[in-house]
Amino acid sequence: MGKAEKGTPKYIANKIKSKGLQKLRWFCQMCEKQCRDENGFKCHTSSEAHQRQLLLFAETPESFLDAYSGEFEKTFIGLLSRCHGTKRTFANAVYQEYIKEKDHTHMNATKWTTLTGFLQHLGKSGKCTVDETEKGWYITWIDRDPETIARQEASNKKVKLAQDDQEKEAEFIRKQVELDRLRKGEEVQSLYTDLIRSDTEEKIQLGLKLPPTLDAKPLNSSSKLSSNIFKSSNSKKYDATNEKSNSSGKEKRKATSAMEEIMQAELSSKKKQHQSSSATPPKPADKPWLAKRIMVKIVAKSLGDKYYKQKGYIKELVDPYTGIVVTNSGAKVKLDQSHLETVIPAKGRTVIILRGKRKGHEAILKEIIVEEFKAEVEFSDGDLLTLPYEEFSKKYQE
Repeated sequence: MGKAEKGTPKYIANKIKSKGLQKLRWFCQMCEKQCRDENGFKCHTSSEAHQRQLLLFAETPESFLDAYSGEFEKTFIGLLSRCHGTKRTFANAVYQEYIKEKDHTHMNATKWTTLTGFLQHLGKSGKCTVDETEKGWYITWIDRDPETIARQEASNKKVKLAQDDQEKEAEFIRKQVELDRLRKGEEVQSLYTDLIRSDTEEKIQLGLKLPPTLDAKPLNSSSKLSSNIFKSSNSKKYDATNEKSNSSGKEKRKATSAMEEIMQAELSSKKKQHQSSSATPPKPADKPWLAKRIMVKIVAKSLGDKYYKQKGYIKELVDPYTGIVVTNSGAKVKLDQSHLETVIPAKGRTVIILRGKRKGHEAILKEIIVEEFKAEVEFSDGDLLTLPYEEFSKKYQE
């Protein structure tokens, strides 16, 4: 019996019946057909179209399983990242959201028989963080987007720079305190004792010398006395203010002198470093070993994670100690030989000799002696040599 035409009552009735989820055991993933009951599924499995699909599956079953498994994993992780982000979520709830879509890829068509096995696969592959509790499995998506990683690295660099500035400021203050302490000498620490009151109470007597009364003297003497009293009080105040200003000036001069000494010490150290760097030759004492078309590995951490431990080949030499390195990602970097190391290939590969009498010659790697950090190479004329790792490197082949 053929399918009902679009718009007919039979077609509309079939669509209404097919709404919602049906039983999973009556779904055929190869034909992508959902049957409503056991009889319909039995009729479908005996049909010619289903038999043809089974023959196709029998030819390459692994390719079909891998394709359905990859599609199931991609769609599941996409739903998890889109709806829940990097939050810790109940795994079964995410799966229920996933199977709500009628046209989803069913788990019985993949290489995982249970949801637990699929979650363990996500945890082992590093795509999600999975943990098991009494209530069930929980899952957390790991965001590996390059833009997100770049933002996190930028924020970490800002925090590190702020910490470095604080450490420098604390070190500067510590040096200033040490210099001031050395200038004053070791101060005697004052000892503090408890206040102990004696049992015998003594009377406190105050000796006050009062000036004579004003009545016994004439008016002229009283005016002189009052003027002298004001003058003496004014002179005392003036002396106190002068002492305070002098003490504050001395403290300021001490602080400025300490700052000047620290600045002079830093300037002298910078001058010494500049003189030592200018006096030393720009090239290292080691003999040059760089050569064109050899594979090298970047070992300079100062270049960042983008280039650290990256492999590439030397396209050209700027001088005997410096070369232009083209990384596997296609970036060109000008590096010194101190920032590079040789690459040891597998047995039977071609290497280039970098030091010794055979420098520049090609040879075949025969044996690797791991305990001695050496390898045995064979030249075209049949000679065998045992060389350290740093005296040869893998030849670059396009």
